[in-house]
Amino acid sequence: MSSHDVRERLLEAGVRIFSKSGFNGCSVQDITDSAGVPKGSFYNHFDSKEALGAAALKHYWSDGDCCDRLLLLNQPGLSPRERLRAYFEQISADVAQMGYTCGCLIGNMAAELSDHSPLISAQLSEIYAGWSRMVGQCLREAQVAGEVCKNADPDQVATFILNAWEGAVLRARIEKGDRPLRQFLDTLFTQLLR
Repeated sequence: MSSHDVRERLLEAGVRIFSKSGFNGCSVQDITDSAGVPKGSFYNHFDSKEALGAAALKHYWSDGDCCDRLLLLNQPGLSPRERLRAYFEQISADVAQMGYTCGCLIGNMAAELSDHSPLISAQLSEIYAGWSRMVGQCLREAQVAGEVCKNADPDQVATFILNAWEGAVLRARIEKGDRPLRQFLDTLFTQLLR
C-alpha cells in the first residue's frame, strides 16, 4: 500500500469514526484498526489525533460526502430556490438514513472541540465561511430570479440558515426523529424564503 493510500485510508477512517463515536470517544488505535493500517503508520502522516481531526474535516468538506451534497447547490435545470430546497432535503434525508444518531461531522466537531482545539476550530471556521458563501451565492441568484425577498442580505441570511440547520440536526438527534428537520424545511421555505 502506498503512502498516499495509507493517508487516504486514515482520513476516511477518521471521518467515519469521528462521525460515529466523536473525537473524544475514539483512540488512534480505533482509527488505525478501522483503516486497516498499523498504528505506527499513523504518525508517519499525522503528528496527533488533533491533526488528523483537522485533516479529516477538510477531507469531509472538500472530497467526501459533504462535497458531493454541495453540488446540489449548483445543479443545472433547477431554479436557485429549488436547488436550496433540494440540498436541504437531501441532507435531511442523510440524517434520517443514519437513524438520527450521527448528525453532521462539522456540527459534531464544533460542539465537541471548538473550545479545546484552536487547530480544529480554525478548520471549522474556514468550513463554515465557505459553506455560508455557497448558500449565500445561491440566495443571491434566487434574489436576482425574483424567487426570494431582495431586501435581505444574502450572506447574513445564509449564516442564519446554517445556524438554524445545525440546531435542527441536534434536536433531531435528541428526539430521534424528523420533526425538527421538517420544521426547519417548512419554516425556511414557507416563511423565510418566499
